[in-house]
Amino acid sequence: MHHFDEIFGIAAGRHGGEAALEARLGKPKPTDELTAIPEDRWLATFARSVFQAGFNWKVIEAKWDGFEAAFQGFDAGRCAMMDDEMFDDLLRDERIVRNGTKIASVRDNAAFLLELRDRGGAGAVFGGWPASDYIGLLDLLKTRGARLGGTTGQYAMRFSGVDSFILSKDVTARLIAEGVIDKPPGSKSSMTAVQNAFNTWMDQSGRSLTEISRVLALSL
Repeated sequence: MHHFDEIFGIAAGRHGGEAALEARLGKPKPTDELTAIPEDRWLATFARSVFQAGFNWKVIEAKWDGFEAAFQGFDAGRCAMMDDEMFDDLLRDERIVRNGTKIASVRDNAAFLLELRDRGGAGAVFGGWPASDYIGLLDLLKTRGARLGGTTGQYAMRFSGVDSFILSKDVTARLIAEGVIDKPPGSKSSMTAVQNAFNTWMDQSGRSLTEISRVLALSL
């Protein structure tokens, strides 16, 4: 496995030098900003990520005001109490993409967020999660949330500003090239190997998961 500085050099060489590469690297939000994100915005981000999965993102973006109205501002309490009448109304609502399974995921993820209130709330849980155990956070999203496994949960965390990696095709290809994994990760052991590699690169560089993930993606 290459030292992170070497991978950074490869990416910089492909994208106009170090300064140009730095300009393309996003950074996560600080903990206090994540903690302050309202519950409805976490639910909205989950919903956006779920509806975008396997769909044209531009369509979801164009309809998003309609989603906000249809789901009553993504108020977690209201969405968690979604009854059959509300569900049926949403299935007929042309302001949104009328996918029953994804509509139901909003209700289920609202209930998930309500459960987190006992742990200080979504902002405290997601914002305070250690980057060195990011796969633990992904496992929480997968097992307790609805349709938040795989890259859907990863994108939800990235969109929210949580320090995160996204196992995109390019990031996965770099991890394979580095000998971290031999195929796209899915098992617990392969995800642990990915986390360990990112932890090593964090130690080497002092950078966030978010920055490292972008560098890996841009190194190909």
